[in-house]
Amino acid sequence: MAKQELILAFESSCDETSVAVVENGHKILSNIVATQIASHQRFGGVVPEVASRHHIEQITACINDALLEAQVTYDDLTAVAVTYGPGLVGSLLIGVTAAKAVAWAHHLPLVPVNHMAGHLYAARFEHEFSYPQMGLLVSGGHTELVYMAAPHEYQIIGETRDDAAGEAYDKIGRVMGIAYPAGKRVDEMALQGTDTFHFPRAMEKEDNLDFSFSGLKSAFINTVHNAQQRGEQLDDNDLAASFQASVVDVLVEKTIKALDQYPVKQLILAGGVAANRGLRSRLEKDLVKFHPEVDLLKAPLKLCGDNAAMIGAAAHIGYQYGDRADWSLNAQPGLSL
Repeated sequence: MAKQELILAFESSCDETSVAVVENGHKILSNIVATQIASHQRFGGVVPEVASRHHIEQITACINDALLEAQVTYDDLTAVAVTYGPGLVGSLLIGVTAAKAVAWAHHLPLVPVNHMAGHLYAARFEHEFSYPQMGLLVSGGHTELVYMAAPHEYQIIGETRDDAAGEAYDKIGRVMGIAYPAGKRVDEMALQGTDTFHFPRAMEKEDNLDFSFSGLKSAFINTVHNAQQRGEQLDDNDLAASFQASVVDVLVEKTIKALDQYPVKQLILAGGVAANRGLRSRLEKDLVKFHPEVDLLKAPLKLCGDNAAMIGAAAHIGYQYGDRADWSLNAQPGLSL
C-alpha cells in the first residue's frame, strides 16, 4: 500500500484566504475558503490593502479549521505548500509567511507552488492526467494557453496582451451596474440574450495564439455610453450575450488552433472563468467537431475560483519532483509558469 502523503496547502494570492489538506494529490480531506467578496463589492474590485488585512484576520482560523475538518494533526503532515506567485504582493506575503511559520515550527519541507499551476491541477480531482496536455487558463488576472509535454513541464504558447478575460467581465459589469464579481451574472444574462451587437473579435484571424480583450471592452463601453447620450434603452441581456459571444469565440478558436499545432491527449479548462457555462458548452461542442481524439477535463465548478486544494494537488507533483523552498522564500507577484 502506498504511503499516505498529506500536504497542508495555503492559497492567498488575491481575495480568498484558503487552507486545505490534500491526500496523495487527488483526495481533498478539507478545503477551507474564507471569501472577501462582500468587502470589495462596494469598490467594484479588489483593493490590495483591504485584501491583505483580511488574510491576516482569517489565516489562523483557516489553518485550524482545515486540520480539524481533515481530522489530522501537524504530526501527520508530509509537507507544507504555498502559493508564492503570481498575485497581489501583500496578499501573497500573508500565505507565504504563515506557511513558512508552520513548516519551520513542525520541521516540515516547504513546497513553493505557482498559482497558475494550481488552477491546472484543479482538474486532477476529476480525472487522472495523461500527457501531453493543453491547458486553457482563464481567470480574472490571466488568460493563457499552456502546453504540458510531461508532468511539471509548462510552456506558455499564447497569452493575453492586455486585459484578461475575467478582468474584462468585471469592467463591463461595472458599466452595467452589476456587483463585483460580475462574471456569473453576465453569463446568466448572456444565456437569455442574443448576439445583436457583433462586437469585435480581436486577434481572431492573426497567425498567433495570443489574446486581446481591451478593444472589446472599449467597444462595449462606447456602445453603452453612446446609447445613454441618445437616450436609447439597450437590452442588457443582448449586451451580455454579444460581449460573451466575442470572448468565447476568441477563446475557443485560439484553443482549437493551438490543438491543431500541438497534438495532445487532454485539454484542461481551468480558472475562474472556466465556470462560465457559455464557454464550457462551446468548448465541448467544438472539441467533438474538430478534435474528437482530445479529452476535455474541466476543473470542478467549486474549484474554479482560488482555493488551497488545487495548490495541494499541484504541490503533490512538485514534492515528487523535488521542489523545496528555504526560509528565504518570498512573494513573487509577477511570477510566470
